[in-house]
Amino acid sequence: MPTPTRITPDSLRAAARTVLERDGRDGLTMQAVATALGVRAPSLYKHVRDRDDLVRVVVDDVSRELGDRLDVALADAGADAATAVRALAEVARRFAHEHPQGYALVFGPLPGSASPDRAALDHGAAALLEAARRLVGEEHALKAARTLTAWMHGFTSMELVGAFRLGGEVDAAWSYGLERIVAGLAADGRGRAG
Repeated sequence: MPTPTRITPDSLRAAARTVLERDGRDGLTMQAVATALGVRAPSLYKHVRDRDDLVRVVVDDVSRELGDRLDVALADAGADAATAVRALAEVARRFAHEHPQGYALVFGPLPGSASPDRAALDHGAAALLEAARRLVGEEHALKAARTLTAWMHGFTSMELVGAFRLGGEVDAAWSYGLERIVAGLAADGRGRAG
């Protein structure tokens, strides 16, 4: 008789994220994840309460991974605030293309019982908040980070669903928009500092 698969937190997260990227949000079910792990669905209930808890586990994992990547980008960018913001935006965009379903899950509506861990969300936002603070100062950092996030998410979400249909180069539009956002925020930050 074969040895039953041992489910670990890491194997559960990995299987759930694989299922999500392959089958989308609606396909992220207890049965699909159990099948990916080579176990029966009831075995998962020892690790997650229900599907909403499974979704929460995935959102936490995606948020942490994105936060880790943003932390590295911030450290690699050096002291220049505008360079840091550009680097973080590029990393976030690349992440969205690599993990479109996970990205959409993090930025989409979730049932209350699937609300992610606050620490995971804070970690995901920390680097962007720090880059915004460097660019505009402490007082306006949260507003600047929200502005950047809204623009990046809006652009990336439209890009992922093929909504840019008027021609032209999407990468050039990204660069143009990012430069205008960074320049506008930086000018505001200089005006407030002076």
